Amino acid sequence: MKKILTALVVTCALALGPVSAAAQSATAPKTLIHVVTVSWKDGTKPEQIQAALEGAQKLPSQFPGITRVWTRTVKAQGERTHAIVMEFASEQALKEYAGSAAQKEWYKTYLPVRGASTTFDITN
Repeated sequence: MKKILTALVVTCALALGPVSAAAQSATAPKTLIHVVTVSWKDGTKPEQIQAALEGAQKLPSQFPGITRVWTRTVKAQGERTHAIVMEFASEQALKEYAGSAAQKEWYKTYLPVRGASTTFDITN
């Protein structure tokens, strides 16, 4: 009886494996996450950092390909002190954002105080 039960469990696990992978693929987001980790220039004032972060928060209303923005860093490791995360509707939306009027406007407050940054673009 144990052998039959074990065989049944193994068979079910093997049969459900591909279904689980397919279900995960079907529910995986198709958007693109743009993660920027930032350290600021020496002497940057807190209000300048806040202006840069607020500018990032306005981007979804200025560029339709950006769906969400996160700017409140809860924990940071290494030399970067902040992270800015943007969710784009697609890889194409990210490409269209580069050089757009919205990016140029945000860069007016962001680039003068940005010391260094590292960017990751992530999708499924």
